[in-house]
Amino acid sequence: MQRTIYNILTLSLLVTFFSCGDKQSENGKVETQKEETADSRIFVSKVQFERSKMAMGSIVSMSFPITVKTSGMIDVPPENRAEVNATMGGYIKTVPLLIGDKVRRGQALVTIENPDFITLQQDYMEVNGKLEFLKSEYLRQKTMMEENITSQKSFLQSESNYKTTMAQYNGLRKQLTLLNISPAQVENGNMSSVATIYAPISGSITKVDVTRGTYVSPATSIMEIIDNEHIHLELSVFEKDIMKLKKGQEINFKVPESSANIFKAEVHLIGTSIEENRTIKIHAHLKNEKEAHFLPGMFVEAEIITEVSEANAIPETAVVAIENIHSILRLNEETDEGYYFDSVSVQVGNTNKGNIALTSMEGLTIENKILTKGTFNLIGGE
Repeated sequence: MQRTIYNILTLSLLVTFFSCGDKQSENGKVETQKEETADSRIFVSKVQFERSKMAMGSIVSMSFPITVKTSGMIDVPPENRAEVNATMGGYIKTVPLLIGDKVRRGQALVTIENPDFITLQQDYMEVNGKLEFLKSEYLRQKTMMEENITSQKSFLQSESNYKTTMAQYNGLRKQLTLLNISPAQVENGNMSSVATIYAPISGSITKVDVTRGTYVSPATSIMEIIDNEHIHLELSVFEKDIMKLKKGQEINFKVPESSANIFKAEVHLIGTSIEENRTIKIHAHLKNEKEAHFLPGMFVEAEIITEVSEANAIPETAVVAIENIHSILRLNEETDEGYYFDSVSVQVGNTNKGNIALTSMEGLTIENKILTKGTFNLIGGE
């Protein structure tokens, strides 16, 4: 009997011992899980938060433009670009201007010399001398014809001589005018073998293709003048995006080689034919042509805003991309010592003015606080 009681007590003690061990084990597992949960969060002390100038913000709803990306160049209208040529061939006598010089319309650019200019002026003087006599003879024959004193043949002959000479006179006079040689000066006996070429428009000289002594023909380019007072964008848009475009749409563009600034323009004309490379030309006017020193020929990158959509967004500085995975830090808990953050993967869309759209809100709500400054140091710097 005593032995039986002894066995029962021994068994009870063993059961109690193992039960306590199981409870301690379970409690240990719970504590371990809590520690693991705490360890999975990122802790930032308030001292570190202030020292690193971190900041928090909220998810907000804002407008995001839907754009068509394109490229092109700065250009000027055809009437603001002039190629300077000689009306008649000759040798360049003086070239006083250089590339970059500003000129006014009607300002002397170069002088050109050719002995044929003298021959032209001599022919003009001869025809001018004959013209007065032939005009008098024509008027005399006309009066006599009206009085039936002369024959019709004589009248018609004098009329033909006068009108033929008048045509020669007008033609030679026009040639002298095109050479910028004054017919009045020639009539006064002042002849010259040198003609002056004047600026057809105001602007800046962008090319000088001749030097002193160069022979030029009417087909030879002497120099180029461009007026930068009105410039525009010439963009090329691919065929797949053509149907999205219409006049008046806003354009954001930049000149990547010289500035990171964003400038504004507006679609003014849309081409009506497809180029060989399956693109269409877009002509755009700048909102403020004076805000930057643009030059024709500058390469530009542009985005044409075709429509606007609403989306939830956060600052771009709140998102860290590592191996194509975008993450943010969401505030989990705030204590007296600091802040606990959870790392949350997100899907992002377009960017606009330093903000980025969230295309999915899984794991997030509008009420969540997000670390907007200092995220990279905590995630990307690991």
